[in-house]
Amino acid sequence: MGLLNIFDIAGSAMSAQSARLNTTASNMANANSAASRPEDAYRARQPVFETVLQGQRGDPASAAVRVAGIVESQAEAPRVYQPGHPQADADGYVYMSNVNVVDEMVNMISASRSYQNSVEVMNTSKELFLRTLSLGS
Repeated sequence: MGLLNIFDIAGSAMSAQSARLNTTASNMANANSAASRPEDAYRARQPVFETVLQGQRGDPASAAVRVAGIVESQAEAPRVYQPGHPQADADGYVYMSNVNVVDEMVNMISASRSYQNSVEVMNTSKELFLRTLSLGS
């Protein structure tokens, strides 16, 4: 493992958590959206992470994380009776987003803390490298 791999690993983790934060923000922004058909209702999305081995021998010390894709929830869209809503169907129902705001807030806090942990890893590593360099002077 090269000494500078820690920056690549922490950087890839920050990038993945940034994608998680953006996806969560999109979910929360669409939490109260409505549609006239269940197929058109907004569905919560979540990123899927995967480990990428960067070394030739599959050394876990040279692994990184990346976003493999974004998956959409298969949970049903809640059907709400609102006959006065402009998007209500002939029976007076609208289909709401299946986003759970509480779950999304927990996800956002978790992603934010994970991002901050990666920032701390980078800062600590930088400080250790600088102290090591100052030993030689």
